[in-house]
Amino acid sequence: MKGPLFYSKILLFGEYGIIRDSKGLSIPYNFYNGALKKIEDPSPEAIASNASLRRYSTYLEALQNEQPDLVTFDLLTLKNDVETGMYFDSSIPQGYGVGSSGALVAAIYDKYATHKITVLENLTREKLLQLKNIFAQMESFFHGKSSGLDPLNSYLSIPILINSKDNIEATGIPTQSFDGKGAVFLLDSGIVGETAPMVNIFMENLKDKGFRAMLKNQFVKYTDACVENFLHGDMKSLFTNTKKLSKVVLNNFKPMIPEQFHGIWQNGIDTNDYYLKLCGSGGGGYILGFTEDLERAKASLKDYKLEVVYQF
Repeated sequence: MKGPLFYSKILLFGEYGIIRDSKGLSIPYNFYNGALKKIEDPSPEAIASNASLRRYSTYLEALQNEQPDLVTFDLLTLKNDVETGMYFDSSIPQGYGVGSSGALVAAIYDKYATHKITVLENLTREKLLQLKNIFAQMESFFHGKSSGLDPLNSYLSIPILINSKDNIEATGIPTQSFDGKGAVFLLDSGIVGETAPMVNIFMENLKDKGFRAMLKNQFVKYTDACVENFLHGDMKSLFTNTKKLSKVVLNNFKPMIPEQFHGIWQNGIDTNDYYLKLCGSGGGGYILGFTEDLERAKASLKDYKLEVVYQF
């Protein structure tokens, strides 16, 4: 048995902001993927994944009992597959902000949900929201609270534009230019991040009036501008606004940035060689970088491994 592949994702813009109704832009990242599998001689990783799926199937049964109108599954087949050794075979690094649990949720929904919404039908805004709500409930097993966006992106494998909590749409992004100098890249912090503690810090900060004002007047404002600039291919404005966003994040989201990257972050702002921002909830994992000159950024960050996500 081998199921279809589900890809990782990158939230280019909107981390934390979408909790406060900023715009967001999420794109599939095909470099990493995962699939449901069964094999005769499982590895220790496969055995651990199978144990996790066993707990997850119990959670899904409870979810179905509590909210039968939301989603139902072929639980008999799911449980039987788990009993006979099914696991999630994934190259997606966990705790790196690229949607490892999202791909798993998408794979489970695709294989076991009954009356599922498929990629082939006309995806109205209502259907997208319905899918997002289902995925939010399914993924909350892993994070405590989920927006449902990661599984949505993984399931549909198309860029998703978030206009607000209740307004999402599939979108097109400018075509990549592989000989372009500009790039979006991932920088490996070498540390595994955990989503729940970071989100908790953010929720605590929201109790502070000054923090809320900064979010509205700076963070959300620049995030929205970046999304618009990127979608319209206005790269000059994109870099102006990404620099502003990078500064705001460094000044106000320090706990989410691993300490040894504070100086590197500032250096990008000072030299204009690159601008860094959070990739997902932060705390470790990947850091997202934007540069107008990839070679210059590589020279400036020569001690680090850069993974190019998108070139223009």
